Amino acid sequence: MERVIFLVDMNAFFIGCETVRDPSLKGIPAAVAGDPKNRSGIILAANYEARSFGVRTTMTIYEALRLCPGLRLVPPDHEYYEQVSNKIMKVLSSYTPVMEQNSIDEAWLDMTGCEPLFGKPLEAARRIMDDLYGNYGLMCSIGISENKFLAKMASEMKKPMGITELWKIDIPHKLWPMPVDKMYGIGRQTTVKLNGLGIETIGQLAHFSESLLVERFGKYGLEMHRLANGIDDSPVRPHGETEIKSISRSTTLSEDITDIEYAKRVLLSLADEVGMAARRHDKKGNTVHITLKYSDFKTITRQMKVAPTCLTRDIYEAGRRLLEANWDKRLPVRLLGIGLSGFEAGAQISIFEDLAGYRDDREEILERTADKIRHKHGRSVLKPASLLQKNDIKQ
Repeated sequence: MERVIFLVDMNAFFIGCETVRDPSLKGIPAAVAGDPKNRSGIILAANYEARSFGVRTTMTIYEALRLCPGLRLVPPDHEYYEQVSNKIMKVLSSYTPVMEQNSIDEAWLDMTGCEPLFGKPLEAARRIMDDLYGNYGLMCSIGISENKFLAKMASEMKKPMGITELWKIDIPHKLWPMPVDKMYGIGRQTTVKLNGLGIETIGQLAHFSESLLVERFGKYGLEMHRLANGIDDSPVRPHGETEIKSISRSTTLSEDITDIEYAKRVLLSLADEVGMAARRHDKKGNTVHITLKYSDFKTITRQMKVAPTCLTRDIYEAGRRLLEANWDKRLPVRLLGIGLSGFEAGAQISIFEDLAGYRDDREEILERTADKIRHKHGRSVLKPASLLQKNDIKQ
């Protein structure tokens, strides 16, 4: 039986959630941003009206306002977004038990064999889209194919509220004419290098010499070649809350960066999300890891041991040390991530950790209290200001 895979991608999810609870945002340029009050921080999500002005995710607020002076800025409320996300994922899991959540706002569904229940793929996709919009007022795009990569590519082709089929038979006329920079996983610097080889479209990449790509890009050259030809055998892997092995957050930057201070600000925001998620799931981890994906598509992961923690302060501090130890300003970074793992480890507590226990207990109580306040009044009400550099704070 041929596989049927959906990728359901919620459109402009954060600002979509905010528009549901504040309808005055509908139809005007609006974005969720890191610190709207002080006009500092970065854009976390922009609606389609704002995107028409060139506003993009991870762009600085200053730059976004320069492009769109009338932009309405909303402080982020990640607790609220996660609550909505959980509801969305519950709806999606009602269509198939084989669901893999890829991020807070998208998931792959293995719909193989579900036709007797929900109809043909297009019909099933419309039912899902109507379900999410009718019950929650949120838009989504759905890609349909026989593997995860093609489903992901299809989901990007029509936004918002688009349904696209991209089967292997469709590759020559739907996928191959697309510019190579539109291919999932290929960033600006990789595009420049591919263009330098005469590769302008995904089709040209698919037909380029595999050995030359491996020579130039290593194993990523082989992966790019396989994906450009629509080859992806990875299964949809369902996972539940009880199986949590790690909690991580990452973001693809709107531009490749070489500024470590900017990277630290992004890392702090991500560490804050990881800490909040860890406390919500009552998880304490003893390993912090960071991920850096460079403009040439190469990725490194570095980790270090810490005393078991769920504190944002500890997670960020370990991440900052790893970032400083591995930063090379000659290598532009396009994706940055941080995570916490080692939840099941029952490591012995040293005498130093024992002496620090009272302090950590108090800080955990404070951070959990802050979580409750932010859950009620919005995430921007309280921030981990002690982790910010002086020049990050605007008067």
